[in-house]
Amino acid sequence: MSLIRFPIAVIAMLALASSAPVAASIWDSVPDETVEALGLTRDASTADLYQGLTKRYKENLTKGKYADWWEPIPLDTYLAPTLFYEPPQNLKLEVKRDQCVQCHTELTHGWVKSWQKSAHANLDEVRALPDDDPRAYKKGMIAEVEENLRAQGILDGEEKLAEVSCVDCHMGVGVEGGNHAEALRMPDRAVCGQCHVRQFAEAESELDTQVWPQDQWAPGHPSHAVDFMANVELATWAALPQREVGASCTLCHNNQTKCDTCHTRHEFSPVEARKPQACATCHNGVDHNEYEQYMYSKHGTVYQALGDDWNFDTPLAAAVSEGGMTAPTCAFCHFEYKGEFTHNVTRKVRWGFLPFKSIVDNLDHPWFEKRKDAWQGTCQTCHSPRFSKTYLDLADDGIKDGVDLVEETREVVQGLYDEGLLVGQKTNRPAPPEPVEEGPGAFSSLFMSEGNNPTMVDRTFAEMWEQHIARFMKGLQHVNPGGWTYSHGWSDLIKDQTFINEQATKLRQQSDMESRIGKLEESMGSAFNNRDADGRRVAALGERTYLSAGLGIIGGGLLIGGLFSLRRCGRRTRTD
Repeated sequence: MSLIRFPIAVIAMLALASSAPVAASIWDSVPDETVEALGLTRDASTADLYQGLTKRYKENLTKGKYADWWEPIPLDTYLAPTLFYEPPQNLKLEVKRDQCVQCHTELTHGWVKSWQKSAHANLDEVRALPDDDPRAYKKGMIAEVEENLRAQGILDGEEKLAEVSCVDCHMGVGVEGGNHAEALRMPDRAVCGQCHVRQFAEAESELDTQVWPQDQWAPGHPSHAVDFMANVELATWAALPQREVGASCTLCHNNQTKCDTCHTRHEFSPVEARKPQACATCHNGVDHNEYEQYMYSKHGTVYQALGDDWNFDTPLAAAVSEGGMTAPTCAFCHFEYKGEFTHNVTRKVRWGFLPFKSIVDNLDHPWFEKRKDAWQGTCQTCHSPRFSKTYLDLADDGIKDGVDLVEETREVVQGLYDEGLLVGQKTNRPAPPEPVEEGPGAFSSLFMSEGNNPTMVDRTFAEMWEQHIARFMKGLQHVNPGGWTYSHGWSDLIKDQTFINEQATKLRQQSDMESRIGKLEESMGSAFNNRDADGRRVAALGERTYLSAGLGIIGGGLLIGGLFSLRRCGRRTRTD
């Protein structure tokens, strides 16, 4: 039976059972690919798993291959604390565990109030929940965390976790205090993962399961597990001199660096993370507007109309059977894989964030087919197998149409560039700043401008392949009727193609005219530059013809003008 239909009581019992002393082993929810990538076996301890994950995590998290081209700004210390955070030096004092709340109630009472509402601050209340409470699964999570800490030697024997206080996250799990100017840290994924080893492993497994068969994307991409590296290894981002502008990108590309993007500190509410609004901060806008597409779909309509009656305290596995959910949310579809819900949200990804021709050409590969089958299983939570397959096929075919349009237009733009026909290409097209590579319609066209780089052809094509095709795809995938044909999507793609084709015609006509004028000037120039043996200029036959004709025209004009003047004088005389 699928976990989707398990009642809460069963889920609670399974969670509680996981807290009993058992032989060390890695959870089944952690994919085999990750176990193998870490050089472990299924019977490894959670301590070994955490150590392997943390080692790889810190090795992979760097300034990237373009490190020489950018420097962090102050905000980066919070967005990528593993790399840049340093404790403030204006508070060199020793603090104890119980002093944090006392002081911060006065200084930052919002933080304290948020923490006081969290499970971290109320472990005993969670332990006392009846088994039929939808939050009872958290009892099993607490027991699991305690087992993880025992495996790491942080808790002794049957010792229980009293609370998760400020110092546990900001100085060290289980410590009693420390020096504010030396020990203070800003938690990253690995800090959260010390207690939540299973969730840490599931999230990091995106690195290992997202490996494209024809290298359409780099291994692990696109995913939350590598989103910071995807950002810093983008040449345009690294080259951008306005670092404050680039900070906007990092504000979303930080799931790799910390865990509070989805469940905000300091409440860390799973209820928040289960609602579409949690995804909306980042999954919106011109090139990945999943939130808007979802909200305008029938799924989003049901959520907005009826979602207040759903119980979001219920875990995703029981959201339909016990939580009253009657339409899917972002988390329900993307956390689920073959009936299980984990923090690996890319197990079913087939197109990535942008559809490439190399994906279109290989959709019949088993890697893509298996993922499509998994999607069909997700859809069949509510829909029939035939309807599910029908719509998934429609979405694929529609995306193919969009890719064809982009590739047709790409040939036009590339042709103009190869022939040097873009506006100012030969006279006023400075090279982009390093490490950005020069090219037509590049991503940098959206964020940089100097001289005629980019031109409007560049800019329009960049919008076409990076923004409009993405919105078209997202509209199809999220079943928003206005999102892929008329309001956005196909209509925008046609507009892009129309503009570029029109500009191509104008640029070629202009080039042809300039070529003809150049040839005429060349022939005229040779005629006027004839010289005899002594260097004296000799008019060529053609030139003499041109001169004779010109003088004739001038003389004729003077004669007609003179006659016209005489006639006017005669009329004036008669009038007088």
